[in-house]
Amino acid sequence: MADDRTHVQDFFTARAADWDTRFPDDGPAYAAAVSAMDLRTGDAVLDAGCGTGRALPALRSAVGPEGTVLGADLTAAMLEAAARAGRDSDGLLCQADAARLPLRTHALDAVFAAGLIAHLPQPEQNLAELARVVRPGGLLALFHPIGRAALAARHRRTLTDDDLRAEPNLAPLLTRSGWRLDTYTDETDRFLVLAEQMG
Repeated sequence: MADDRTHVQDFFTARAADWDTRFPDDGPAYAAAVSAMDLRTGDAVLDAGCGTGRALPALRSAVGPEGTVLGADLTAAMLEAAARAGRDSDGLLCQADAARLPLRTHALDAVFAAGLIAHLPQPEQNLAELARVVRPGGLLALFHPIGRAALAARHRRTLTDDDLRAEPNLAPLLTRSGWRLDTYTDETDRFLVLAEQMG
């Protein structure tokens, strides 16, 4: 597990400085995904694996000044890039492992996670940790600004039946982790899964 965390940190530390410039057009996709969550004014939401904080402005807009927005990432360099971009004004940034969040049980109304699931060393246990910190009936959004096929093509891979994000694999994984799959969208320009914490 420590090796997995080190690998993730090394991977993203090397890419943090130019991450936003590599994907400059993703902003509207993030905003649309946050909008689909139907967050309410005053909600408490975590961006798990927030990276450079691209979702934080949309999350802040959704929950308003009365709401709580947290951005947690394992990689300090990504959080530093988020702060340089001024996104720390939209949420509190903290270096934390999504596998062991420094939050009380049921402290949140929702979790937003962009690209996170591919980097979880123990997906079932890690998704269960996200369920722990969300109130019963709260929401999980698993997002990527492009769909599975487009992402595989970008990385010169082919999709296989064992892809964790495929609906037949992801739905039971979510159930075992304390979530109920509500909606599953896998299109060329968006991957978005919404799930409810089953309490």
